[in-house]
Amino acid sequence: QVQLVESGGGLVQPGGSLRLSCTASGRTFSNYPMGWFRQAPGKEREFVGTTRWNGGNAYPAYYASSVKGRFTISRDNDKNTVSLQMNSLKPEDTGVYYCVASSTRGLLVGLMANTGSYDYWGQGTQVTVSS
Repeated sequence: QVQLVESGGGLVQPGGSLRLSCTASGRTFSNYPMGWFRQAPGKEREFVGTTRWNGGNAYPAYYASSVKGRFTISRDNDKNTVSLQMNSLKPEDTGVYYCVASSTRGLLVGLMANTGSYDYWGQGTQVTVSS
């Protein structure tokens, strides 16, 4: 049984930083896309970013415009984990953050923002940005 378990959520002041981690178990995702979505109260789930194997030695990440330059996704394939470093946090970053993984190795960039592109979801971790 595949499981994604997030950790690291919490309360942070505007302008602060937070790091989320996600550990996968049940299968290896080293050559498959992994990333993050979030959902604010009363809103639809939205894409944050995804990292994907480029077929060589790199795992480039692709971000939503709302977080680009502030958030960074990294992964440790040996540990089957993916992390989300969030800097310069804003109140509008508040929400439940979900770790995701796809079984489609060559997931197209144009499909990364679709919730249906991901086969596995974590249970979510709450991030609250407030003074």
